[in-house]
Amino acid sequence: MAGSLAASAFFPGPGASPAASAKTSKNLAGELPDNLSVRGIVAKPNTPSGNMQVKAQAQALPKVNGTKVNLKNASPDKEEATPYTAPKTFYNQLPDWSMLLAAVTTIFLAAEKQWTLLDWKPKKPDMLVDTFGFGRIIQDGLVFRQNFLIRSYEIGADRTASIETLMNHLQETALNHVKTAGLLGDGFGATPEMSKRNLIWVVSKIQLLVEQYPSWGDMVQVDTWVAAAGKNGMRRDWHVRDYNSGRTILRATSVWVMMNKNTRRLSKMPDEVRAEIGPYFNGRSAITDEQSEKLAKPGSTSDGDTMKQFIRKGLTPRWGDLDVNQHVNNVKYIGWILESAPISILEKHELVSMTLDYRKECGRDSVLQSLTTVAGECVDSHADSTIQCDHLLQLESGADIVKAHTEWRPKRAHGEGNMGFFPAESA
Repeated sequence: MAGSLAASAFFPGPGASPAASAKTSKNLAGELPDNLSVRGIVAKPNTPSGNMQVKAQAQALPKVNGTKVNLKNASPDKEEATPYTAPKTFYNQLPDWSMLLAAVTTIFLAAEKQWTLLDWKPKKPDMLVDTFGFGRIIQDGLVFRQNFLIRSYEIGADRTASIETLMNHLQETALNHVKTAGLLGDGFGATPEMSKRNLIWVVSKIQLLVEQYPSWGDMVQVDTWVAAAGKNGMRRDWHVRDYNSGRTILRATSVWVMMNKNTRRLSKMPDEVRAEIGPYFNGRSAITDEQSEKLAKPGSTSDGDTMKQFIRKGLTPRWGDLDVNQHVNNVKYIGWILESAPISILEKHELVSMTLDYRKECGRDSVLQSLTTVAGECVDSHADSTIQCDHLLQLESGADIVKAHTEWRPKRAHGEGNMGFFPAESA
């Protein structure tokens, strides 16, 4: 019996487990066999065949800092790499510090910009309300006001804003008035009821009085409002002032009628459209009836005066001259009218009043000519009197497009009311 126990210690049977064999050997001899490592794992026997391999399971898991860990069997030829995962801590769960710093910086800059706007309030209260120049409705919703800064590309050779620049400001405020009031439909300034009936606005007449011209960097303030003009028309007036001094720059009035966009014929004002725009009518006038009567009508130049006529042919609209209604913008006509004005008038005089009667629309393929009739010795470069001019813009086929009358005064020197800082001779 003792012999069988000794034999089983060195030659375990097929049913005996390696751990049991190791335990029996330790109990009998008091020490581990040679084929067991210090970890309690059976080492591979040094047999050339390699058919027998004995493994033993560890009796107890080792501890590291009081925590039990598992030790995987390592192959003598290649060791497996165990990926390391950092334990979840409060620091690891914090967001990226660079992103947090960028967010704080953005919030700080936005707050600083808002504070800057609030700091302008005592100096320019209107600019705080209309910071981006979109305009606003004032006086119980009957007047629309918008500010414009005169930019460098809007001034002419005499360093003041051109008449086309001021007219563009008038047109811009008119459209923004309709938009701000919530009356803008699908058309160019047309109301929703007008859009349903394919109706658009066309200008019939414009009168304006210019008291002074702004210069580069000046801020102008434009007020506009509407009123009834007969049964089927609408009157729109403007009053342009210098923003800082409040002095009047320009006064203008106009009459608008409706035209069918498809047939290109004038149309009566529907009752639904009148109900839309009627609440915004204002009886105030920018140009009084007395002032309007003093403005000479087109073709009123006296026949007894010395007459001189100038002509400019071959004027054609460019693609940029058309508006969304597919006809030439009414401001472009002013530039064509002045094309035939003598250069001596443009150099020594400035436009003080203008009356325009629009007779026919102008399309993309039209070819026009501009005629200017001047009363008096306009070619005299030393003329210091007021000059009257009649203008006619017509198709080369003979149809009249616009008739106009202009009045010119000598350019004012520095300090005589012109807002520029340069004498007239510097032009």
